[in-house]
Amino acid sequence: MFLKRLSLINFKSYSQADINFTHRINCFVGNNGQGKTNLLDAIHYLSLCKSAFNAIDSQNVRHTEEFFVVQGLFNRNEAEENIYLAVKRSEGKVVKRNGKEYPRLADHVGLVPTVMVSPADSSLILDGSEERRRFLNGVISQFDKAYLEQVIKYNRILAQRNKLLKDLRYNSSGVDIIDVFNQQLNSLGKSIYRTRVEFINKLIPVFQKVYTQIAGSTENVSLEYKSQLAEGDFLEMLQAAFPKDRAIEFTSVGIHKDDLVLLLNGNPIKKEGSQGQQKTYLIALKVAQFDFLEEISGYKPILLLDDIFDKLDMDRVEQFIRMLSDGGNGFGQVFITDTNKHRLDSILEKLDAGYSLFEVKNGNVSEIEQQDGGKKE
Repeated sequence: MFLKRLSLINFKSYSQADINFTHRINCFVGNNGQGKTNLLDAIHYLSLCKSAFNAIDSQNVRHTEEFFVVQGLFNRNEAEENIYLAVKRSEGKVVKRNGKEYPRLADHVGLVPTVMVSPADSSLILDGSEERRRFLNGVISQFDKAYLEQVIKYNRILAQRNKLLKDLRYNSSGVDIIDVFNQQLNSLGKSIYRTRVEFINKLIPVFQKVYTQIAGSTENVSLEYKSQLAEGDFLEMLQAAFPKDRAIEFTSVGIHKDDLVLLLNGNPIKKEGSQGQQKTYLIALKVAQFDFLEEISGYKPILLLDDIFDKLDMDRVEQFIRMLSDGGNGFGQVFITDTNKHRLDSILEKLDAGYSLFEVKNGNVSEIEQQDGGKKE
């Protein structure tokens, strides 16, 4: 699977753009603030129906305009797939596949598997557990639609239970409804927990292998999944926590409290790792995600690399370049952004793969170099 053409109207810094891509390596070079990352975010929209950076769709509409359109023409199983996504400030979001609108956005997720690596991933290490749960949900949802539905339902019922807990301060007549919510959360929570455990157990060895490939060292990395559901029966915990929940007016136990602990040499990488180690850790985690999605879907996901070479030593850059070059056994279509053209030129010279190099300046994208089959054009 690969993206052949991307078309934008009023998307972020772009008034209009039409760009054709190679099926292997596509690079965007330019100064900060020129719109390189916006191109990757547009591709992310076509895969997951949402921005990688801004959860409020209307804020991705170009200033003074009322709507944006992102459209992609994909090659999937030698057939063309036309994905159309539009957002109007006052009317919400529409996604179409080959001219037919999806009744639910969730129905589209998984059609175009995508993995993005960006500086924003540092939130997985530096921020709270909510970011790491979001990572888990985002990955699993791309191959397990039932899981996505369960998470949506769980969050909806959780919000209803929390609202009822607040209302009980003034009216105790709704106490019996708590039991109904508990039963629903119990069923959904246990299923979500089992899926997360299975996924993480499969992800860990792949992640460790990739990290070793990039780092080339004896550093030990691992992931530890922490959940209250591992400590006992979820329904009993909900029932036992009710007096406390009523007092604090929110649900204190459940899979919405889960965390994924990121470990380097047995310690949290937030405390243990250098900037280079942390960046390598996140790249390896995302590449492991890539391998997992490929195994499940049968397609090589589209890989989006936003400014990933900064703060990596040359040995680690070299190892990652080797992985990029191995098109048969490694990655499929790759998109790379960088502000340093000399660094990007050096990387491209080492790639044994076709590529297109684009310059991005003031919201305009122009192809400045192409190589196919070892010859530059």
